[in-house]
Formats: sequence, C-alpha cells, structure tokens
Amino acid sequence: MRFRPVMMTSFAFILGLLPLVIAVGPSALSRRAIGTPVFGGMLAAALVGIFLTPMLYVVFQRLRERAGRGKAVGEAATRPG
Repeated sequence: MRFRPVMMTSFAFILGLLPLVIAVGPSALSRRAIGTPVFGGMLAAALVGIFLTPMLYVVFQRLRERAGRGKAVGEAATRPG
C-alpha cells in the first residue's frame, strides 16, 4: 500500500535534482558537486527499495516458515501421549 507513494516521492526528488546534475554557467561546479552524489544516492536507495527489500522479505518469510515447521515437529516428538 505504501510502496507506490514512497517510490513516486523518491523519483520526483531524483528528477528534481536533475538540474543540479546538468548545471552549466556560474557556480555550476558547486551545484554539480552537491547534485551528483545526492542524485546517485537517492537512485541507489530507490533501487534498493524496489529490488532488495521485497527479496529480503521473501527470504526472511521462508526462514520463518522453516523454523516454525522444525519447531512443530520437535514439539510433537516430545509431547506425552
């Protein structure tokens, strides 16, 4: 539910930095010095948010399911009965 608004905000910010990255004229060097690393960092953060976060969710969910199955099997063996 929150994925789309977060990504839209991130990409709007990234595109808003584009004039700093391609700056020309007076003080262009200082604008590029600020804009380029922020642009790259936000782009990297957005890509991590798109690819790495869902992948980690799936990995941890599978680990949790495996741990739950192992625990249930162990409990069944030790139950009196």
